[in-house]
Amino acid sequence: MRILLFARRNTKEVLRDPINFFFGLGFPIILLILLSIINNAIPPEAENPMFEIRNLAPGLAMFGSVFMALFSGMLLSKDRTSSFLMRLFTSPMTSVDFILGYTLPMLAMTIVQAAITLLTAGAFGLEITINFLFAVIVTALTSLLFVGTGLLFGSLMNDKAVGGVCGALLTNVAGWLSGVFIPIDLIGGAFKKITNILPFYHSAEAIKSTLSGNFGHAFSHLTVVMIYTIVIFVLAIIVFQRRMNGEKV
Repeated sequence: MRILLFARRNTKEVLRDPINFFFGLGFPIILLILLSIINNAIPPEAENPMFEIRNLAPGLAMFGSVFMALFSGMLLSKDRTSSFLMRLFTSPMTSVDFILGYTLPMLAMTIVQAAITLLTAGAFGLEITINFLFAVIVTALTSLLFVGTGLLFGSLMNDKAVGGVCGALLTNVAGWLSGVFIPIDLIGGAFKKITNILPFYHSAEAIKSTLSGNFGHAFSHLTVVMIYTIVIFVLAIIVFQRRMNGEKV
């Protein structure tokens, strides 16, 4: 119950900022519309499927969830430097309780965001089937990678530093290395090897494979993402626990 009460408070804090609401729900849709217009302007003889809606929609669903790192990190870092969190440290809540309390609102926002993005893609030709529901679930699972990243840096840094790392840096790295904005298979070489090591490309591919009904392929990509996610969440809990105990990190 205490986790749910804390999560409810965090949800209100995130939604209180209209900028968060815009980037959380509106920005992926704007990108979807703009890139769909660009795709329609590409002549068929170019044979460039990169911005076709079947490739674009899952990529943008993943890219939208990157902002959860910024939201969770900023919220935690601001709470950490205020008297609010200090007072809660005297409560029976554990570090796991706190981390879950910050995570649940981000999961809920990701589900809404992914559903809106993919449904909007339906207006541009994406076939909406039962796999749509599974794709939303997979998007929520892959978003945990970014939520955990935000909570880790939020436990380590102040809100300005979190804004730089989880905002400008992470969104650019995830956008380029996931294949949302550049054709990774076409570039190949060392660049493709790097994307295969990191989790961003696997996040986008897991959603894409789920939408197409290739669940075996989706599971292999999702496994890579979840390994990274578990490691990051363990680190976030450890760092947060040390902060609770007043220890240096």
